[in-house]
Amino acid sequence: MTSVTYRDAGVDIEAGDALVDAIKPLAKATTRAGVLGGLGGFGALFDLKAAGFKDPILVSTTDGVGTKLKIAIETGIHDYVGIDLVAMCVNDLVVQGAAPLFFLDYFATGALDVAAAKRIIGGIAEGCKLADCALVGGETAEMPGMYAHGDYDLAGFSVGAAERDALLPANVAAGDAILALPSSGVHSNGFSLVRRIFADAGLSWDSIVLGQRAADVLMTPTRIYVRPMLALHKAGLLKGAAHITGGGLPGNLPRALPEGCGATLKGPWAMPEIFPFLAKTANVAPEEMLRVFNCGVGMTLIVSDAEAASAVLREAGETPFLLGHVTDRPGVEIEGTEKLFA
Repeated sequence: MTSVTYRDAGVDIEAGDALVDAIKPLAKATTRAGVLGGLGGFGALFDLKAAGFKDPILVSTTDGVGTKLKIAIETGIHDYVGIDLVAMCVNDLVVQGAAPLFFLDYFATGALDVAAAKRIIGGIAEGCKLADCALVGGETAEMPGMYAHGDYDLAGFSVGAAERDALLPANVAAGDAILALPSSGVHSNGFSLVRRIFADAGLSWDSIVLGQRAADVLMTPTRIYVRPMLALHKAGLLKGAAHITGGGLPGNLPRALPEGCGATLKGPWAMPEIFPFLAKTANVAPEEMLRVFNCGVGMTLIVSDAEAASAVLREAGETPFLLGHVTDRPGVEIEGTEKLFA
């Protein structure tokens, strides 16, 4: 009888080993204080004391990139979804006052394409550098029969820490200002609706929209807000924050507010042109746009002193703007929605 190998079953161990060798320098470039050892062990070690914490609380997150991956797969643009993956996790950590410490990824595919995988994980490493966290490990799963040719999926896992007395939100009250940090575009939420809009309009990812190839507009990576937000928190000016992801402003802002409080937001505000384009192309109602997309607001920050906070954020390279205020009425009221997507 002919001997059957794992490769005959669709799993290439040598390709997996080649990928590990290729990404080791990428991971090494993300190392930070507290990391013990490197890739290759059964688990990653981290020393909180060496990272400078005295009385730390650990904060953990996990997330994915959603169906934005379908566009990456169909266009071959694999360089940025890793940044998206990191952003979706670390932006959720920092709203709780935590500094990201380390990150692990899960990459699953039917047949391993080492070149594409290196580009994907290279994006993860770049995202980790932008977030000042270490890429300490992950899992590459080659699963023939589970994924169509060229398909893959990503999941990310991040752990951060905050001193016990620095956790957020804290002392949020009616009258506090709500600042917004701009998004770079659609980020990583709502892509099932994006894909439906493009399909119904007969547009391809190579179509020219807003003066650019559609794929290039849509694959702009999610912004990572860790450094400016930690600078604001270190200055003692940040009371709470909300990462605006699936659910939009109405679904995420209340997560940073105490019971009994709400928010009034004043529109219109400046936003990337892709949002009015999507709304007009498919006649999407403003309420639906705000419920699905970030609509130009990637992060909201709750502060008492909007002027001082804005100065710190501008020093950190941000362009904050006043979005609204915390109220003593539950719910999020958004004024001027009829003009948002005009």
